[in-house]
Amino acid sequence: MHETDSDSPKASFDRATTFLRAGDAVLAERICRQALNAHPRDVNLLCLLGATLIKQEKASDAENTLSRAARIAADFSRAHEGLAEALIMQGKLPEALHSLKRAAELEPGSSSIRMKKAQVLTALGRDDEATNEFEESFKLTPHRAELVRGLGLQRMGNIKEAEKIYRDVLLKDPANVDALRLLAGVAMRAKQWGDAEALLEKALDIAPDFFQGWMDLGLARQEQDKMESALEAFKRVTQLEPNKPNGFAAAGTTSAMAGWHEDSISWFEEAIEKDPGHPGALSGLGHVFKTVGRQEDAIDSYRRCVRHNPDHGESWWSLANLQTFRFDDEDVAIMEQQLELPDLHDEMRANFEFALGKAYEDRKDYDRAFMHYEAGNANRRQRENYDPVQTVDVHDQFINTFTSEFLASKSSAGDDSNAPILIVGLPRSGSTLIEQILASHPQVEGTHELPDLGRVARMIGTQRDDQKSYPSVISHLDDHEFAELGRDYLQRTTKYRLEGLPRFTDKLPNNFVHVGFLHLILPNAKIINARRHPLDSCLGSFKQLFARGQPFTYDQFELGEFYMQYQQLMDHWHAVLPGKVLDVQYENVVDDLETEVRRILEYCDLPWDDACLRFWETDRAVKTASSEQVRKPIYASSKHLWRNYESHLQPLIEVLEPLLAELPLEWRPDSTGR
Repeated sequence: MHETDSDSPKASFDRATTFLRAGDAVLAERICRQALNAHPRDVNLLCLLGATLIKQEKASDAENTLSRAARIAADFSRAHEGLAEALIMQGKLPEALHSLKRAAELEPGSSSIRMKKAQVLTALGRDDEATNEFEESFKLTPHRAELVRGLGLQRMGNIKEAEKIYRDVLLKDPANVDALRLLAGVAMRAKQWGDAEALLEKALDIAPDFFQGWMDLGLARQEQDKMESALEAFKRVTQLEPNKPNGFAAAGTTSAMAGWHEDSISWFEEAIEKDPGHPGALSGLGHVFKTVGRQEDAIDSYRRCVRHNPDHGESWWSLANLQTFRFDDEDVAIMEQQLELPDLHDEMRANFEFALGKAYEDRKDYDRAFMHYEAGNANRRQRENYDPVQTVDVHDQFINTFTSEFLASKSSAGDDSNAPILIVGLPRSGSTLIEQILASHPQVEGTHELPDLGRVARMIGTQRDDQKSYPSVISHLDDHEFAELGRDYLQRTTKYRLEGLPRFTDKLPNNFVHVGFLHLILPNAKIINARRHPLDSCLGSFKQLFARGQPFTYDQFELGEFYMQYQQLMDHWHAVLPGKVLDVQYENVVDDLETEVRRILEYCDLPWDDACLRFWETDRAVKTASSEQVRKPIYASSKHLWRNYESHLQPLIEVLEPLLAELPLEWRPDSTGR
């Protein structure tokens, strides 16, 4: 019986390769195994079978298959290279290095083999040898001169020209991993995370053991809230670099962001096992402990971090941000010494300034505290991209779009769910306290600051052909589209609702701009506006070093102007949607908790429950800076803290004067009620 062309090993190899490249490793494996039944010693088929098994993360099976291929054809470099990949996945790094050395002897001109050698040497701690291999790999890379020129232009800030070079290389060589990686870096710099993800996935299909590519892919997915797939990318890093902490620490951060706190703790602890002084893992572990209410463990983790890394400003600030923590004299001396270092990174310098501000505030040395707060804010403001004029323009668009007439004409639109309770306002105005009160109710699940409402809104313009963007695009939507948007928001927030309760909170303060939009897509949603004395609210933000966002908080004039813009927009919502928003004044909650809790529950159509008065007993993760304060009863000492800094707040007072003049006499600056 004669073999036909369609039954030949080459035909089977080509078919399996086609399916593997299309992402169907299972079918590719099946084709290889069927062909190997007839041709059991075909080395090309054995190597391809090994590749399909690696793709499915069947590392042990792949090792057996590729070991056989290497025995049959000892001089076939691809067999040794593939065997190394299977060994790397299992953490068998010395054996992998042996296979790669043999592969490099057989094929000295292969850049991919040298890249794999470099990565294994790095994981084994042999950094000098790894550097040499990286350099040799790059020399062997096609279009090296062009990529080096593009990288030079990128470093000089000429991103557009660098991007053109990378794209030109890919036109000539679509499988150039370095060009794909560099172009993905450009996309990440521009926060075009979806484009970066696609480029990195293509690069990793070509070079699946490119560990830095997996790290970048995890970050790109993380930025898109694709937490499960981000975690998978970081898990792959831990397989490629099992003795290095970075993949484990990144997995810990992703798990923490997703709310998988116990998993996050485990990942961080594994990273610390690899490197007991790893700053990212130690500080990340402290953040998780703080979130879940394990304050002493959080302090211990931050303390361990600064013992190993006294220049790690983030951990010093994190200690300061534990509102009940107090620095001792030795701590203050160390932080002051760090500030004297001429080469201290700007971000670290800001951390130390804010931490020292808190240290001196606790000592009631308010003048010195403010000096540090002011320096920290000036430092951070230089690195923030904020345009106050644009804020005014955007807020005016909301006011002009969401008129009484327009809202009335769409009163029947939207999904009828009453599940969401949004808590809006400005930072440091008591929103976490309101959320904790509501989360103590048996019908309400407390989530955290959710980004989904803004994302749903901003996506509208990107899905249309008429170039209109949010908020002006709203007036061009049909009624059924509002209901679809409401359901989209509810679907997106499902992942945060782990308890399945009928109601849930969404506590992103800046959602105050979206009140009109929320009313249109979910007319039965409740909205609570957390208010506080304007000076306490603004001062609280001025003393807070935010991880991200809130760029208006680092300058007194801009902070005051933003507060005025916020008030103008809230006044507009009250005018066009009377009764829609419940204002809750922090000072009133402090003075008469039960009355305010009854107001809140009545507004939310929730029955009375005594647990809401004992909100500090509710055991839940709280991510904001107020996480400790809502785990204990509130005290009157939290009111009018701005008076300690009144002499330093004249720029802020001047901007806020129209609002301050309407306050009770004893609440005003320089009043006889002090």
